[in-house]
Amino acid sequence: MSAVTDNTSQTPAESRNEHYRRLLEGMARAVAAKGYADTTIADIVREASVSRRTFYEHFATKTECLIALYEAASHLALQAVSEAFDPVQPWHAQVERAITAYLDYLAQDPVLLRTLFVEILGLGMPGLVARRRVNDEIANFIQAAINSSGTTGPGPQAHLTSEMAMTVVGGINELVLQAIEQERAGDLRELVAPATRLVRAVAAESQR
Repeated sequence: MSAVTDNTSQTPAESRNEHYRRLLEGMARAVAAKGYADTTIADIVREASVSRRTFYEHFATKTECLIALYEAASHLALQAVSEAFDPVQPWHAQVERAITAYLDYLAQDPVLLRTLFVEILGLGMPGLVARRRVNDEIANFIQAAINSSGTTGPGPQAHLTSEMAMTVVGGINELVLQAIEQERAGDLRELVAPATRLVRAVAAESQR
């Protein structure tokens, strides 16, 4: 998450947005230090340098705050992929570039990465629902990006179904989780090759 800066001339709306950002960053730091289960709202507001009242103006529970952090960071990762993907180029020429952008974004903050991929699972059903929602967004983007670029330029065509796109997302997520478990979160570039092969294999299957 980006650093927060003070600005005493902020409007009420700007101040509210800043407090929201601080709370997300505070959640990330608190969970990194203590783990989600042991993190309290007092920890979050202390890390965020805001009041408990401010916390409750934005979130009803610490679960809501972690889910908001998860969704915000996931959307930034998807934005990195979107910026790397060029729909004018054939899909098979873009896959490695897009995956590299995604994994590079995740590797920027190994602590936050663990929070997003591991701690979210500790929330039970609310965490699973949030994870499914984010995965659906990523799968929908992959499906649309490959299907649109797969109709342009030379080379084999591709048409992913929604199920195939979700298979890709699930496979890449498992590769990342394995790297986290093996304490290789800072070396996610090593996953570019197998993840690229996965996408190409799934897309190739669609051509049969």
